[in-house]
Amino acid sequence: MIAHFNSSWCARVRRDDLFTMQVDGSKGSAVVGLPRLLDSALRGTPRPVWNPDIPSAINYFDGWQKVPEQDTFDNAFKVQWELFLRHVVKGDPFRWTLLEAVKGVQLAEKGIESWKKRAWVDVPPIA
Repeated sequence: MIAHFNSSWCARVRRDDLFTMQVDGSKGSAVVGLPRLLDSALRGTPRPVWNPDIPSAINYFDGWQKVPEQDTFDNAFKVQWELFLRHVVKGDPFRWTLLEAVKGVQLAEKGIESWKKRAWVDVPPIA
């Protein structure tokens, strides 16, 4: 399986959305953006003959289908901000503590370490 994430605040967008994630597997592919999910099954994948001297006769966008929505989700940034404000004003619990932030930094650092070593690395628990 191959996963590709593409998100940038400073790049010129040449895709459907500001954020896209594509996952490719042996039986198909899926692309998710902010508002939708598309999939392309193996059975519908075109079999082109690659010839760089002529334009492709295949419209590759035609092989993708929108996955029907099953749930509606609110804006995650707004929801987390509202939870934080409830925590500040009403004293409601807030799950993203300093410890959770430390875990996030640790995970990012372990990802870089794994990439540099080209190997799996252990992520030790933080108390």
